[in-house]
Amino acid sequence: MSAFEFFFSFYGLLLGLSVAELVGGFSRVLHERQRVRFGWLTPLLALFVAVDLVTFWNQAWVFFRGAPFSPILLLLGLMIASTFYVAASVTFPRVNAEGVEARIDLDEHFWKHRGVVFGCILAANAMVWLLLGGMALYAAAWAAVWTPRLIIGVAIFAIGTSVAAFAKNRRVVIGALVILLGYMMWNMGRAAFILMDSGGWSPAIGG
Repeated sequence: MSAFEFFFSFYGLLLGLSVAELVGGFSRVLHERQRVRFGWLTPLLALFVAVDLVTFWNQAWVFFRGAPFSPILLLLGLMIASTFYVAASVTFPRVNAEGVEARIDLDEHFWKHRGVVFGCILAANAMVWLLLGGMALYAAAWAAVWTPRLIIGVAIFAIGTSVAAFAKNRRVVIGALVILLGYMMWNMGRAAFILMDSGGWSPAIGG
């Protein structure tokens, strides 16, 4: 087992718990759909969290696959993944904790808890940015990681999540969420284009 495989067996498990919590929360809401007013803010928030989880899974491969074994990396992975888990667990309400006849408004839930969710996502990303920034101070190869596109992306994400978490004006918050999702979908579309432009992958036929 390589150092990365050992690290990712731990880090991936913790991120997987966040995915399970997010999907489980959505499933519980669907189960109680007769007393739930869905709206569209919480589903968009859940999409935002889900796509960022995918991004973190990708970053683990890009940035950590060459890392040596170190307990500090396990601790950092624990801190990042735990922060994500908090965000995922708060994205949807705990519907079973309500009274049987209680109505649940997902838009209202969004406004009550968006600070925690966006704040945790921002904190998890900031840990990675600080790690990459620290590595860039000691190695030219890591300094080269900070391309203009990455710097612009970090700025968009940091400003967008900060506004979405702390702004008082609801229209500004919604605008920040839409911009963040648009940026994320643009990145996913770009990844899809690169995949298709490279020829995709060959089917495993015949064993």
